[in-house]
Amino acid sequence: MGDPRGFLKSARQSSPYRAVCERIKDFKEVSVPRPEKQSQEQASRCMDCSTPFCHWGCPIGNYIPEWNDYMFRGNWKAALALLDATNNLPEITGRVCPALCEHACVLGLNDDAVTIRENEIAIIESGFKKGLIKPGIISKRTGKKIAVIGSGPAGLSCASQLNKAGHNVVVFERDKKLGGILRYGIPDFKLEKYLIDRRIDIWKKEGIVFETGVNAGIDYPSGKLLSEFDAICLAGGSRVPRDLKIEGRELKGIYFAMDYLTQSNRRVGEGLKPSPAGVNKFIDAKAKKVVVIGGGDTGADCVGTAHRQGAACVTQIEVLPRPYECRTEAYPWPKYPLLLKASSSHEEGGERHWAVLTKSFVGEKDSIKKLSCVKVEFSETDGKTCSAMKEIPGSEFEIEADLVIIAVGFLHPEHSGLLTSLNVEFDERGNVKTDANYMTSVEKVFSAGDMRRGQSLVVWAISEGRKSAYCIDKYLMGKSSLLFM
Repeated sequence: MGDPRGFLKSARQSSPYRAVCERIKDFKEVSVPRPEKQSQEQASRCMDCSTPFCHWGCPIGNYIPEWNDYMFRGNWKAALALLDATNNLPEITGRVCPALCEHACVLGLNDDAVTIRENEIAIIESGFKKGLIKPGIISKRTGKKIAVIGSGPAGLSCASQLNKAGHNVVVFERDKKLGGILRYGIPDFKLEKYLIDRRIDIWKKEGIVFETGVNAGIDYPSGKLLSEFDAICLAGGSRVPRDLKIEGRELKGIYFAMDYLTQSNRRVGEGLKPSPAGVNKFIDAKAKKVVVIGGGDTGADCVGTAHRQGAACVTQIEVLPRPYECRTEAYPWPKYPLLLKASSSHEEGGERHWAVLTKSFVGEKDSIKKLSCVKVEFSETDGKTCSAMKEIPGSEFEIEADLVIIAVGFLHPEHSGLLTSLNVEFDERGNVKTDANYMTSVEKVFSAGDMRRGQSLVVWAISEGRKSAYCIDKYLMGKSSLLFM
């Protein structure tokens, strides 16, 4: 390393956020980029550890110590080359990844971990700024044609890798614009959409064909896909939401998180307007008492969106107990720990409550007015069995609400349409079942991402896309030069 004692000289320093009073007035990115010199100083904190567990913690195996060293020395081109070798979307993971690598950082044993995620942003943005990121030249084509269904992180990564291998790739997306959950599920204040467009423009110039507004299996029949393409990769995500089937669920004013976020992103990015007939009726939090059910990242995104829409107040509730702020014996280093996280959305206001079970929705004139809730507790376990939840007697209470957003996760991919017509097998959770080579029960049909493994992180989707591309390339050509990570 350039400075083996850098971690002793410099403390961890993360990028600041824009002032709350300013950022809640728009949907622009909340974080402020660090100066290049400061990023190099933070890279110097990478401590030349003998066994870099950050590699182990990262699903795509980023060469973290190596590009930190190049970054510290000011060799941004070399750092970018290493970053590009393992990650097709570093400008995305650098902004939305929970940084599994940082929790596995050896420095984190007795100090604050290296700012790996932010260093990643610094490298990729430096690359764009310096004109180092250009369309690659595909010198030789194999003549093989591959269809990738879905343009989320798994589909895009798969398409990028297969294109590098010389195959002709067509990406089908049923939405108006490309990006999948990156575009429609993540608010602009975390991920501005020009970042997606900037990368896709490069891939278009490299030869990837993108077909938007095409619902594969419906607009483009499965039989036609099977006959026209040498291989197909299903990367449509996990879009069926988990519901709360309790009394009062039919009341007006209760929505799924993805419906809320998708519409908000379309209003911001596509200028979506309500139609005179009320077909595009807005799910708007303005002047409303908002309750978000679900304490994860999606719930936090709903909280931030409600703030920007001018909610009167926002309350987020979670059925699980409040996480610890420090590691426990259940999550020793270098495991990723389930710790209390406060996102930029939580800093902007509102309340958070844990160990709260929603018993029923209470309405007035067919509209939601309040939630009937109760406090719960979980029994201790030996680590081999699941803890049992029980209600605490006498802890019943109510929360007033004009708008309720349900953000309690997803069940599995949509089965109707393409998956049914292809007749692929599903696993016990309802996800697309594959073998070790990512192939489904149907010959030459593969699957990757949330559609295959269930709802997960963007970085895992990228990993899935890359691995499926390797398997598809090997299936078609007998061998593959693509990196399998």
